[in-house]
Amino acid sequence: MFANFLIGLREGLEAALVVSILIAYLVKSGCRDQLARVWTGVGMAVAASLATGAILTFGPRGLSFEAQEAIGGFLSVVAVGFITWMIFWMARTARNMKGELEGRADAAVIAGGWSLAAVAAFAVGREGLETALFLWTATKAAGSTLEPLAGAAFGLATAAGLALLIHRGAVRIDLRRFFFATGALLILVAAGVLSYGIHDLQEARILPGLNAIAFDVSSTVAPSSWYGTLLKGTLNFSPRTTWLEMMAWFGYSIPVITVFVRRMRPERTSPARSAVPAGASRILP
Repeated sequence: MFANFLIGLREGLEAALVVSILIAYLVKSGCRDQLARVWTGVGMAVAASLATGAILTFGPRGLSFEAQEAIGGFLSVVAVGFITWMIFWMARTARNMKGELEGRADAAVIAGGWSLAAVAAFAVGREGLETALFLWTATKAAGSTLEPLAGAAFGLATAAGLALLIHRGAVRIDLRRFFFATGALLILVAAGVLSYGIHDLQEARILPGLNAIAFDVSSTVAPSSWYGTLLKGTLNFSPRTTWLEMMAWFGYSIPVITVFVRRMRPERTSPARSAVPAGASRILP
């Protein structure tokens, strides 16, 4: 549940910040008449995300076990790719997000028509589609629908509340630190999803080594125990792990988190640059 809360919180806050930046910019620019098109774009993005979730949930039904496992494994790998891209995209563009979105909004207003709705739909839809895909893999791994969705819903609600407080100036968050902490945790979550996807592909007989067990601690970490459930829900930990699953977990998490930490490391500032206000790197609408 925590992993899904984290996904909902991070993706929800990104999407909410996008919307709040666009709205604040249009209001300050005297273009309040364009606000309806922003909300139309947001509605389109939400509808596309829900449709994606429905297709993923109901589409594979009726297929053979091997086919379902193959689809699940493939989509788990795709979800890890999307999440990894999102983490590094945010690490690279967090400081310039406001200026970039305002530039797109300017161009959309000049272009007229439904260009502004398209800007909002693409910006928010990217987060929504990633969330739908990741939640589907988490739901499939947990074997339950209620807990993953409840965790994600709580994360989205928290993100919406934070975004509103930031927009009104009631709360100031160092978003660089926020995205660093959540990014590091999500890398570990993504490593677990990748490992689970590898197991699915092994059960589909696409990858070998289903019976090549690296370790089996089922007697110590029972899947039905509270700590077994916690490890499964947060890191997709399997008490009975194959060598290929373990290699995938470490082969992904170690290099990715190393590169992530290096990229997010604060830049050394020269005396001339040190005069920049401390809050300048924060994303505020």
